[in-house]
Amino acid sequence: MNKAPLENLRGNYAGMAPDWTVPQHIDLYSDEDQAVWRLLLERQSGLAHKHACEEFLQGLRTLGIGDSIPDFDSINARLEPLTGWRIVGVPGLIPDAVFYDHLAHRRFPVTVWIRSRAELDYLVEPDLFHDFFGHVPLLSNPVFADYMQAYGQRGVEAGSKIDLLARLYWYTVEFGLIRTPQGLKAYGAGILSSAAEVKHALEDKDVERLPFEAITVMLRPYEIDKLQNTYFVLDDFHQLFEAAQTRLA
Repeated sequence: MNKAPLENLRGNYAGMAPDWTVPQHIDLYSDEDQAVWRLLLERQSGLAHKHACEEFLQGLRTLGIGDSIPDFDSINARLEPLTGWRIVGVPGLIPDAVFYDHLAHRRFPVTVWIRSRAELDYLVEPDLFHDFFGHVPLLSNPVFADYMQAYGQRGVEAGSKIDLLARLYWYTVEFGLIRTPQGLKAYGAGILSSAAEVKHALEDKDVERLPFEAITVMLRPYEIDKLQNTYFVLDDFHQLFEAAQTRLA
């Protein structure tokens, strides 16, 4: 989601379609791009197997995410029969209205460029690894997949209340935690795609971990350029449906 001028954004926006999508061109990734993907995948997969919820791990297995940059077409051939979702390539950050429309139609935008080796630990804008590894596995889960579409539909309708929905997305899809029989686990993409955020969210004694309540979440501001100080904890993914239907004040 983005409102910044295109000239301030990373990514090639010149050849995009009217819906802001671009072809992936899987054959154009360099050996260095593939090496960065492998480094990130090895690190984050190890952390995910320790700290991610089972629904996320099942998604990794189901979609067959491996040690080379995934081909979006091949992933869609596995994903769409499961939940009706597809991933679409985008040049980078896209406007809110476009983003919500894609979600409402079960299309998840994935950035086509991948970070450099120098950016392994911190990146200002989401890249292919964040978007794909962090978000796509849970789209294979029917409950979470339905929530994402419902969220997109609310975003299309939200009008001036869009900031409240942005907070809901931030504290669930990006930085959500969930209680499981195996203990507290992460499902948010911003946690699972970041080595520092995983350990901070689940192990740091100085952060808030609050019970999830939609109105409280929507009233809580957030900061995008530092580790989070507050996380909201679900008891069950079905709580997200109630959140998506919450009346916007």
